[in-house]
Amino acid sequence: MNENQTPTRIALVTGASRGLGAAIAKRLAQDGFAVALNYYRSRQAADTIVEGVTSDGGQVRAYQADITDPNAVAAMIDAIRNDLGPIGIVVNNATGEQPILPVEEQTWDHHLAQLDFFVKAPLHILQAVLPDMKAAGAGRIINIGSEVVELGCAQMGHYVAAKAAMLGLTRSWANELGPLGITVNLIAPGFIPVERHSHLVEAGFDDYLSGVPLGHIGVPSNIADAVAFLASEDASFINGQKLSVNGGKTLA
Repeated sequence: MNENQTPTRIALVTGASRGLGAAIAKRLAQDGFAVALNYYRSRQAADTIVEGVTSDGGQVRAYQADITDPNAVAAMIDAIRNDLGPIGIVVNNATGEQPILPVEEQTWDHHLAQLDFFVKAPLHILQAVLPDMKAAGAGRIINIGSEVVELGCAQMGHYVAAKAAMLGLTRSWANELGPLGITVNLIAPGFIPVERHSHLVEAGFDDYLSGVPLGHIGVPSNIADAVAFLASEDASFINGQKLSVNGGKTLA
């Protein structure tokens, strides 16, 4: 990025009606970004976040879209551009179900379902925002990956492979888009319980924690803080990197 060029202060966060995405959207709004909060089904949850952020003086608007549908993505990006302006920051956070299945039971459709979220959706979003980023000579793509790529979690080959593909995209795009002033990085969270983990028993965390040097589970704000850093001017010379936020679980 040229030192005189900065990304526009408009950020899109996908899958932001709850969990990590909600924490990220709130933090970026606190940092002065106008946030486009994408959601798919959870309209009430999205509206609650919008109300909370705006009451605190932040700027956020909710946009419903299935980010695995390229037509829906294009329509959403057009709406955001019309409402807020050109997007300068994209946080690819949206995810779907991640069933735990023995490899004998995994089908190609299980793999495609994961690739839809972690490869297909980021690709179509990038293609939709790229003209504006090129015109600005600046932009930030922040992908939310996972430590599972290093851990190789059993019975999750479909999910692990798709997250590994997302890391590959990050590195390829960083090389291709860097000369245009657009940085591309990936944050790899550790296990951070959010609403979709409510069925898990806390005692089951013990095995995981045994390999975490810091000795405790992370919280959504840990990931939001890392995203805020990569979206800031302090990260203007960071490109093509994987930032693990997991208390040292993978030490990489």
